[in-house]
Amino acid sequence: MAETPSVHASAVLAGARAVLIRGPAGAGKSRLALALLDAADAGLIPFARLIGDDRVHLEACHGRLLVRPAAALAGLIEVRGSGIRRVPYEPVAVVGLVVDLAAAGAERLPDTGDRETRIGEIALPRLAVASGADPLPAVLALLRSGPAPEIKAR
Repeated sequence: MAETPSVHASAVLAGARAVLIRGPAGAGKSRLALALLDAADAGLIPFARLIGDDRVHLEACHGRLLVRPAAALAGLIEVRGSGIRRVPYEPVAVVGLVVDLAAAGAERLPDTGDRETRIGEIALPRLAVASGADPLPAVLALLRSGPAPEIKAR
């Protein structure tokens, strides 16, 4: 199988599905990945393991989006101020949530259309996080409860 081009993102397997973390350099992708690993250690979510930090490969397969670490970075994560650390990692997972950090136009109560993104032909739940906002509480809430239901005005 030919390897797909890598994308600038991090990913963590959180429970049965992966959280794909996108954003510009310095937005906090590694910090959120570490926070999810710490949340599992603290029992806030049942399980978390790094898939990849900084560069990952995405591949559509049978209607699902798979994420794999870039081979050269597998098991490595940046700990700001401390350097690169080696941690256990998963070689592949199915993406279940996309988190866009420092997202332009992130809303406190987003429209239904803003809660979904398409990567290739795959539609996925999306969380847009404003620059400077802490993404962890919202990510944990989504992981525990699933995507927010659509609320229709009367």
